[in-house]
Amino acid sequence: MKTTLLGALRGPLLGIAVASLVLGSGPTYAQSAQDQLDERYNRALAAGYKALFLCGAIANAERNGSERREESVHEWELTGVYSAIDPIVRDLDYRVLRDADGYITHVEVDWTDDMPPRFADAERGDGCRLAPIGLAPSMPETAVLGSEQSSDTDKANEPASFNFVIEGGGKAPPYKPTAIDQVLADAHEDKYGEGTRTTAALVRINREGNGLVESARYTAGFDNETPQRTWSVAKSIAATLVGVAAHRGLLDVKDRTGREEWQRDARRAITVDHLLRMASGRYSDTPGNRTDPLYAGGSLVEETATDWPLINMPGTQFRYANNDTLMAVKAISDRHEDFDPAAFFKAVGKEHTVAETDWAGDYILSSQVWSTASDLADLGQLHLNDGVLPSGERILPEGWVEYISTPSGPQPDGPFGYGAGWWLMNKSEGIPSDTFAAFGNRGQYVVVVPSRNVVIVRRGEDPAGSRFDIAAFTRDVLAALPE
Repeated sequence: MKTTLLGALRGPLLGIAVASLVLGSGPTYAQSAQDQLDERYNRALAAGYKALFLCGAIANAERNGSERREESVHEWELTGVYSAIDPIVRDLDYRVLRDADGYITHVEVDWTDDMPPRFADAERGDGCRLAPIGLAPSMPETAVLGSEQSSDTDKANEPASFNFVIEGGGKAPPYKPTAIDQVLADAHEDKYGEGTRTTAALVRINREGNGLVESARYTAGFDNETPQRTWSVAKSIAATLVGVAAHRGLLDVKDRTGREEWQRDARRAITVDHLLRMASGRYSDTPGNRTDPLYAGGSLVEETATDWPLINMPGTQFRYANNDTLMAVKAISDRHEDFDPAAFFKAVGKEHTVAETDWAGDYILSSQVWSTASDLADLGQLHLNDGVLPSGERILPEGWVEYISTPSGPQPDGPFGYGAGWWLMNKSEGIPSDTFAAFGNRGQYVVVVPSRNVVIVRRGEDPAGSRFDIAAFTRDVLAALPE
């Protein structure tokens, strides 16, 4: 009986085996199709990433009266990006287009033969915005193909610069320039992380009666007028804008967001405070600073950040996610159509900072801000002064700094705590417990130490997988300064 049954099955089984060898098994064959789809998507993302960064780096530098050449952007912003697109991004063909006056209009990047190129559109004074995949770029008659050229060919080869200035009058305090010189120089080497790439390191001290003492070191090709993308440091800028709105009485952090589509379910309980503390309880595609459809795909804030479902009750679970910050900003813009971060930047003297938008005009304040090291030091200085400008005008509520630096919500695992839009260095040995900081991808840091009246800024373009040790750098900076 067994032999007969085996013989009866041998033919069909052999046929299945042969078919599997010829066609490939079901899972393997399906995976191959998925691999092809992923490869195409990664090329589209790489093209969008390249278009946006070429456009942003060049246009925002020109806005400041400085320049960025395409070669520099390829070397810094387009090198060391995450693994899925890093092997692709630098080799994609591109075009930088300008109008008859020489201003950049947009950047196009080719990625496949059967779809239009990806492109980012430059708006004078307002940075760049990335178009959705499949949208064909406009070709105004005044646009001309061109590449970045510099009349100062030696600029890119200048050695790192070092500035030591005193502002506000008064005599220099008992400062140790040689000690801080060495720490800033070390930041440009591998002392604080193998393979890291520092572009700027800055220390600003507020000495009562002596004004501000600032010391900074820049790598070749960068200076105090060179903007870089802030990445998630923008989240702390977004939290500051929420503070400005709260001071004006436009909202309260305990307010619910008011999103109409959330009123039908438990998401109606989400407050602005929950969003600032990364505690909305919503799911999202990826934690951290990866929101590929928005950042490189050209999708919109409205369609990317809004519709994720609730999987934890608001206020009970920490999940670091771009979408929470984006919805905190929407809580302002939904209420006030004239919401304009540029007015805030102008008020605090951040002349070289631009917040960019999606294709529909919503600000991408989880990441897409371009700013200089000096402007970011001004952001830290504003918080060091408890929200009061040098003119004496208060633009943040009294107690706001205590609010954003208090770990009253659910906390992340790891060496740092979290307040409201700012990280906390309250668990870092050798660092004052009142220290709070803005952290961003690729090594962007703004550290505020109220008890020492110090702001520390580090800018970089660190490759994926490397990490600058901001705690060690902060300890060394503070050790080099007098108590």
